[in-house]
Amino acid sequence: MSRQHIEIRQTFNAPVETIFNLLTDHESFGKVISTKIKRVVDSPGENKNGVGSVRRVSSFPVPAFEETVVTFKPDRLMEYVVSKGSPIKNHKGRMEFSEVGGRTHLFYTIDYDPRLPFIFLSSVLKQAIENPMRKSLEKLARQYTM
Repeated sequence: MSRQHIEIRQTFNAPVETIFNLLTDHESFGKVISTKIKRVVDSPGENKNGVGSVRRVSSFPVPAFEETVVTFKPDRLMEYVVSKGSPIKNHKGRMEFSEVGGRTHLFYTIDYDPRLPFIFLSSVLKQAIENPMRKSLEKLARQYTM
């Protein structure tokens, strides 16, 4: 089965610090994407959502799974991996942030290997992950219009 790649680019009319803090805080990110997300382990570092923090994602009908933050550079980058459970394997999410003229640019990628045995189901799963994420980020961007 081939590796799946999702790529989302979104611009927000807000400072990078605002968008970074909103999207890297586990609970507020859950609200943005309308999914129950709870931090279950705080990072031992300065930011409780930083490297080593773990969040539990509960999204019916998919069983709950956990993601662990593996890279955290304030206002620039957050990477996470699925560390427990999930219908996908070798999952890595990467949120890169940059700011130009007071506007934040987000480059969000998700790479994973599907566990599903059929290619058709694999594409359905990819759309089930990508479409709501893309729509949620577009909705958030509309909240920051100038």
